[in-house]
Parts: sequence; structure tokens; C-alpha cells
Amino acid sequence: MRGNYGAFVLILIGALALAHNLGYLDINLAQLMRTWWPLILIALGIGFFFTPDTSSKNKK
Repeated sequence: MRGNYGAFVLILIGALALAHNLGYLDINLAQLMRTWWPLILIALGIGFFFTPDTSSKNKK
């Protein structure tokens, strides 16, 4: 589950960059990232919070 959030973020950022490069989006990606980068940290934190702890399974 932990890897899924990171993969989702990378896919989303890549899709936005590709759409911008192809001319589909007329936005300033640098300004967008400067404004919304904390949202990535929040999403990763939520993902880590809901990820089950696998270390307790290995201690048995």
C-alpha cells in the first residue's frame, strides 16, 4: 500500500508535465508546485498512517 501512493503521485506529476509540454494545459507548473507541494506531504502521511505495520508480522 505504501508504494501505491508514491506511484500515484509520480503518475499525476508526470501526466501534468506531459499535458503542459503538449500544450493541453496553459498553467505555470513551477507556481503550481510552489503552492501545492504540502499536499504531497499530507497525502504521503495519510498513506503511511493507514499502511499496516509489517514488522510485527516478522517478529513471530
